[in-house]
This record gives sequence, structure tokens and C-alpha cells, in this order.
Amino acid sequence: MAESFGNKFTVVKVTADDTKTQIWIARAKPRQALTLVLAAVPEGWTAEVLDIALTSERQKMFEELDLQPGDVHKIAE
Repeated sequence: MAESFGNKFTVVKVTADDTKTQIWIARAKPRQALTLVLAAVPEGWTAEVLDIALTSERQKMFEELDLQPGDVHKIAE
């Protein structure tokens, strides 16, 4: 049986080959979020989950993206 993505937001920092970073949001559990984000970026880039508290303001902003479980979205470079 497949594991559910869950319904929480996970913030992921992605580092490109040229060491520039991007911030992505995933509507998935942390371990799954890494896999989903890495599948969305070029091969060879790295990703790590950021352990940040989601303020109510950020939570609302992320909810407005209307992401479904398993979706990812780049939010900053």
C-alpha cells in the first residue's frame, strides 16, 4: 500500500550546480518532499529540508498556492 503524502507543508532548500539556492514548498511529509523536489529540478542538484516554524502568515500564504498533496512549488531563488 502506498504511503500518503500527508497534508502538511515542508520547506526545502535546493542548491544548484553553480551553488545558487532556491526555496521550494512541498505539500508532503519531509522525506517525500525531498524526493518530489529533487524530481522537479535538474539532475545533480541537492536538497535539504529546512526546519522552520510556519507562522500563521506563512501557512496562509502556502495555502493560497492551492497545492494538492504531492505538489511542489518554487517560492524563491
